[in-house]
Amino acid sequence: MPETAIIVPCRLESSRFPRKLLHEIHGVRLPLWVARRLRAQTPEFPLWFAVADPLLATPLQSEGFQTLLTRADHTSGTDRLAEANQKVQADRVINVQADEPLVTAGQIRKLAKLISGDVAMATLATPFKRVVDFYDANQVKVVMRRDGRALYFSRSRMPFPRDLGLTIEDDWVESHPCRKHLGLYAYQADLLAKFATLPPGELEQIEKLEQLRVLENGYDIAVGLTDEPSIGIDTPKDAEKFAQLLG
Repeated sequence: MPETAIIVPCRLESSRFPRKLLHEIHGVRLPLWVARRLRAQTPEFPLWFAVADPLLATPLQSEGFQTLLTRADHTSGTDRLAEANQKVQADRVINVQADEPLVTAGQIRKLAKLISGDVAMATLATPFKRVVDFYDANQVKVVMRRDGRALYFSRSRMPFPRDLGLTIEDDWVESHPCRKHLGLYAYQADLLAKFATLPPGELEQIEKLEQLRVLENGYDIAVGLTDEPSIGIDTPKDAEKFAQLLG
């Protein structure tokens, strides 16, 4: 039974990019880019892919990656993660998204350090540098307590500069605690097992952010800061950008 394992939940459907995880970039499906990256960056952690469909497992298995077939009807990636860990039996689980092909060793190891402490859940954030990104509802914001625990996550701008209103510039964003939440998580196994039984939060359902369920039910979330912003593939345009980065 591993102490800390990486599990990557994979589902077929995506509202902004249908069947995204079957999309090929330079002839390689997206989850396989993530798998190769994790193998190269953090070989010390056992790695599994929790897939909702055998179509997602085939390319991963072809290169020797471990897959677990999970139910297709999970409403969140965390629920899929919890089912997978019933088999993996890790004490702590790091959740990497299947559409994050540029995740780094530094990010994974920071999460592993955070979750080895006294919190049930941990995640990462990175400073915003451009006001256009800070205004983007698809880029989730997080505000934090002085002890590094999350106060709230939102798609809206946080903090909101009351005295400036909508007239802020890039330099204001860079010089204030304007932080982008990265979709990387770590869980103690106990919280992961309980997650599906926690009542969905009203704020979670309004914002469509499942991490709010954890806060609404009284758990702390530790937030680590990183200067290594990850690039998620949320749209076909994002996939084109990643292809260009590959050259």
